[in-house]
Amino acid sequence: MKAYIFPGQGAQFTGMGKDLYDANPRAKALFEQANDILGFPITVTMFTGSADELKQTNVTQPAIFIHSVIAALTNDTFAPQMVAGHSLGEFSSLVANKTLTFEDALRLVSKRAAAMQRACEQNPSTMAAILGLDDQKVEEICASITDEIVVAANYNCPGQLVISGSIKGIEIACEKMKAAGAKRALPLQVGGAFHSPLMEPAREELAKAIESTKFAAPLCPVYQNVNAAPSSDVAEIKRNLMDQLTSPVRWTQSVQNMVKDGGTVFIECGPGKVLQGLVKKIAPGVEAMSI
Repeated sequence: MKAYIFPGQGAQFTGMGKDLYDANPRAKALFEQANDILGFPITVTMFTGSADELKQTNVTQPAIFIHSVIAALTNDTFAPQMVAGHSLGEFSSLVANKTLTFEDALRLVSKRAAAMQRACEQNPSTMAAILGLDDQKVEEICASITDEIVVAANYNCPGQLVISGSIKGIEIACEKMKAAGAKRALPLQVGGAFHSPLMEPAREELAKAIESTKFAAPLCPVYQNVNAAPSSDVAEIKRNLMDQLTSPVRWTQSVQNMVKDGGTVFIECGPGKVLQGLVKKIAPGVEAMSI
């Protein structure tokens, strides 16, 4: 079975999507539609903007979503049998399986980016990548820090788990991780503690927008970040999407479940090749490629 997967924040690069824009009239029309929906020419930043400009949350998240979705929808061989997205990429996956329209999903992504930015400003916080420790040990260390918020945030692949929390909490956790034998404990250059309780203000804000958006029955199951399980139920999909901002991204478990359910070919749609690399580490026997 073909599994289509969609990247999250961090996959952006200058020039992203320009080849699609120049070569495909349908893609060009969708890019222009995105400019109209957002109310500013995001394509200019995507195609010619600097790395710093692309890092702005209000640009990064819509840009990756736009590139990912247009790459999928304008590909003649696109025929998903299962879909999943890493964090932001879950919105792209829900357009791919027809749960959301391109227009509605882009509006939600834009609101998500703005809400997350506000939450970051309210609660200065950060994240760190922990390499070379098993998941259970990372979870134990996070739980041992009781006077600060520190949680497991992104289960990317075996031996690579991102933690999220207060600035002091992450500093303490990184020292403890290294003492426990982690190969590396790297603070990340991010705006805040994504996928942690510190994103609760953003979750509340996004939940209202999701409630007022029309969701349709999906064409194929989506394996969602919150529980790594397949879902085709609209109410469940909406609920999981609301909870995503304050819950961990269970990417390792999602890929494992997709393989268990028959996924043999994983096709990444969007900028970069990060997810292909993770899939190969999680399930070495499957095929992974770009669209």
